[in-house]
Amino acid sequence: MTSAVVPGLPEPGRCLVMGVVNVTPDSFSDGGAWFDQEKAIRHGLDLVAEGADIVDVGGESTRPGAQRVSLEEELRRVVPVIEALSAEDVPVSVDTMRAEVAEAAVAAGARLVNDVSGGLADPDMPRVVAAARVPYVVMHWRGHSHDMQTRAVYADVVREVREELLHRVSAVLDEGVDPSLIVLDPGLGFAKSPKAGHNWALLAHLDALTSTGYPVLVGASRKSFLTSLLAEPDGTRRPFAECDDATVATTALAAAEGAWCVRVHRVRANVDAVRVAAAFRAARPAHRPADENAAADGRADAGSDGR
Repeated sequence: MTSAVVPGLPEPGRCLVMGVVNVTPDSFSDGGAWFDQEKAIRHGLDLVAEGADIVDVGGESTRPGAQRVSLEEELRRVVPVIEALSAEDVPVSVDTMRAEVAEAAVAAGARLVNDVSGGLADPDMPRVVAAARVPYVVMHWRGHSHDMQTRAVYADVVREVREELLHRVSAVLDEGVDPSLIVLDPGLGFAKSPKAGHNWALLAHLDALTSTGYPVLVGASRKSFLTSLLAEPDGTRRPFAECDDATVATTALAAAEGAWCVRVHRVRANVDAVRVAAAFRAARPAHRPADENAAADGRADAGSDGR
């Protein structure tokens, strides 16, 4: 059993691993470690050496409470990094909510547009993606980082996220985006409450999205629902960078449930996890329950005894 295929991107026959390069001074997980462009380029190449199938370059933090940067600053941060990585034949995605940044990134060599707003932040985004004919990640989103957690109110988070995502898909299809190039993302951590269990419900019912027929990207890496889960008895949350082992566990679960790709900060262990998940998925069709095996063995024995 193989993973979904997205035109123009790697096809390893398993869940892909997308490594994160935040060219920002204020990302929640790495605190600006790759804000320097040369460091960001080297980090992207290191992620590929560790097994990343795609490198996701972003120039604007979307952590809770983050304020937006200017268009000019976002372009300054990401375009040179994308150009350099693409020149090394690295499959690059651009993590942006702005159509102008997406357009410049594709011109610089990006092969995928990863839009956390699903086209809601910039109404020109679907048109740009349609014209560029590159894959487009449509993520579930209810608002910008400064107030998104106030919108984490659901009666049935799995049903509502699925319905809202499909509504966005319909809207971007109307703008001319090729349906074969659409990827869904449940938006873990975005307008999802760790306390209410929204993220776990979406992971546990990933089939609600994979059953749509669209490839699914899962970004659980270092998210706050993991820091909350791993908190100390006194309530002190585990630091983001110390949640990589838990991220590997979510990667294995998501890949086993049919995710097309996982977005992570540390690559090597997650590549191991998706390979384990691929072997696990491949074994499922070949398995027969013990009683079925016994019945088959009995039929075989009866046939040989009859002679």
